[in-house]
Amino acid sequence: MSYLNLDKAKINDTASELNILLADYHLYYQKLRNFHWNIVGRNFFDLHEKFEEMYDDAKLKVDEIAERILTLRYQPISNYSDYLKQSNLSESPSRTKDEEMVKILLEDHGKILIQMRKVIEKAEAAGDEGTIDMIGAYIGDIEKISWMLDAWTMKPSDTHPTT
Repeated sequence: MSYLNLDKAKINDTASELNILLADYHLYYQKLRNFHWNIVGRNFFDLHEKFEEMYDDAKLKVDEIAERILTLRYQPISNYSDYLKQSNLSESPSRTKDEEMVKILLEDHGKILIQMRKVIEKAEAAGDEGTIDMIGAYIGDIEKISWMLDAWTMKPSDTHPTT
């Protein structure tokens, strides 16, 4: 890996974990499209718009993750059958209630965060600062949207604990 000054043997593990994250993001993206298309009820306007914002962001991340794998000189997986085999996420039914949609997304965020931390662990072992920086920013993004979705699930009388 001469142009990046990275050890090819060490970076292989990073690329493998990035491919799993790529699979996760593809399923996450499609799930957001599913929820965006199929949301009904009193929360339609809020969640329809939020899910669109979230899938636009996920679409960009799918491309960036694939391009990072290519930058490391590895092949990104690119078939849905492979995504389904490798992803930590599963598909969701189209007929899901609004509150269940948010609960599912929060659970998926937890799984994606675990995978992101695996990527960072491998990238640290390889001295791959580019991947560490990219995924570190993604962690901040998904933590923020998780906080927002969690706040959406709270009752107006709920409060956050004080320190």
